[in-house]
Parts: sequence; structure tokens; C-alpha cells
Amino acid sequence: MPELPEVETVRRGLVPWVKGKKIKSIEVVHKGGNRASTFAPVKSANGAKIKDLHRRGKFLWFELDRDFALVAHLGMSGQFLVQPKKSPDEKHLRVRLDCGDRSKEIRFIDQRTFGWVAIDDLVYESGKMIPRSYSRIALDIFDPDFNKVEVVARIQKKKSAIKKVLLDQSVMSGVGNIYADEALWRARIHPERMANSLKADEVNELLRSVKSVMSRALKQGGTSFDDLYINVNGESGYFAVQLEAYGQEDEPCSRCGTQIKRIAFGNRSSHFCPKCQKNLKKSGVKRG
Repeated sequence: MPELPEVETVRRGLVPWVKGKKIKSIEVVHKGGNRASTFAPVKSANGAKIKDLHRRGKFLWFELDRDFALVAHLGMSGQFLVQPKKSPDEKHLRVRLDCGDRSKEIRFIDQRTFGWVAIDDLVYESGKMIPRSYSRIALDIFDPDFNKVEVVARIQKKKSAIKKVLLDQSVMSGVGNIYADEALWRARIHPERMANSLKADEVNELLRSVKSVMSRALKQGGTSFDDLYINVNGESGYFAVQLEAYGQEDEPCSRCGTQIKRIAFGNRSSHFCPKCQKNLKKSGVKRG
């Protein structure tokens, strides 16, 4: 599933094609591309000017000169591609967006149909209007209004494994399985360690690791393991070659040489170094 670096890469790629442009037409080619709870038909955006393109966590917000928003989520395999208008439709084409370019259009393609494009109503948050979808999730670590002190306190109150807390979009949005494993490895924290056992300096180090690893991933265009994630030009991200923990089962830890282990985590997996990332709770060490 695309995580924050992948969605931000897509946002940056789309900006030159959409910011300041008027939507000539937007067409739902397949109903799988439209969220069932859309506030209004997607075609309501026809004729609207796109003032800017924002992101919160894994959501994209096309800010319009209207009293509603156009919002998108890539789901597990959603792609926005800038394609020649004359090129054949892709097998999994869901939504077509024409912003007035003579030869190019934007296509939303989604093989697994968990992604969507929809109209959202606007609601107030901290004195400004945002899409309702935004209001359901916490700020991500790159948001200028991100309050690190509040997030640290929120994490320390959670009676759940820290890996689960990192994936909780109501605590901090944008982090998924890949970057949770990578950040925990960098911060030397076991994925099953209870969040409320962590000291404040440990949580601060973890958040620094989250921001660092995602910043590095952004410079590489995100992480691609297959063609389900590509940027708007159809190119893969190259951060996979720099992964230290995720997907590295049985490979030597680059810090200590111990084999990276994989454990079941709900319907996912966690990858970690058993020497660098000891589960202190299981060792009887308590938070002081």
C-alpha cells in the first residue's frame, strides 16, 4: 500500500498539471473509482478551478474554488498517471480528469479497487475549512501544525504494541507497515514493545526516525516492490534498495550482523533485529 512518501511523490508530480487549472471534465469510467459515500456526484467538479493540491497522511485534496473538495485516496494500488489522450484506456482505469491540456489527461488507475476519488463537504478545523475525510485522521509529521509534544504524550498513553500505535491514523497519519518497521529499527525499539512503557526521549527518537526515513524515501521517489506503485510518469521509486528491516528477513542487520527476523503482526508482518531491538517489557525492564 502506498504510504506518505509515495502519496507525496504523486502529489508533487501532479501539481504542475493541476494547480491553477480548470477542470474541463471529470469522468468516473468505472464505479469502483468512486467512494460510495461521496458528498455529491464527481461531475459536480466540472468547471471548477483547482486552487492547490494538498496532502494529509495518505489523502490527496484538490482544493477547488467551490464550497466542497475533490479528495482522493490511493488505497492499495491506486495510481495517478499523466497520459496522452489518444492512448488506449488501461484495463483498470477508474477516473479520467481533463484539466484542459490539448494532448494530456490525468487517469486514476486502480487494480485492486480500494482507492477512490470523491467529493467531500468542508468542515472547520482549527479555524480553517478542510475536507471531512481530513478531519477523521491526525496530522502527519510533515504538517506545519504537527504538535510533537502532544503526539509524544498521546503515544505514551497507549496500552498497545508500539508498531500498532504507529499504524493508528488517529494518533499520527501517513505511516504504514514499511516505514514503521524502518523507523523502529532506526530507533532500536522492538515492534511489540508496549507504547506506554516508552520514555519520552525514546518516543522523541522514534518520531525523529519516522521523519528521517520518510524524508530519505521521498528523495528516492518512494518505495516500489512491483508496478502497483509508480509516480505520475509511470516510474518506480527506488528506496527499496535502502531498506534496513522491512522485507529483509534472514539478511544480516547492517549494525550488528544479526539476522533480521519476521513475526506475524495481525494480518501483516513486522521485521526487526532481535539484538538491536530487544523487547524490554519481556525482559522485565520497566519504564522509569
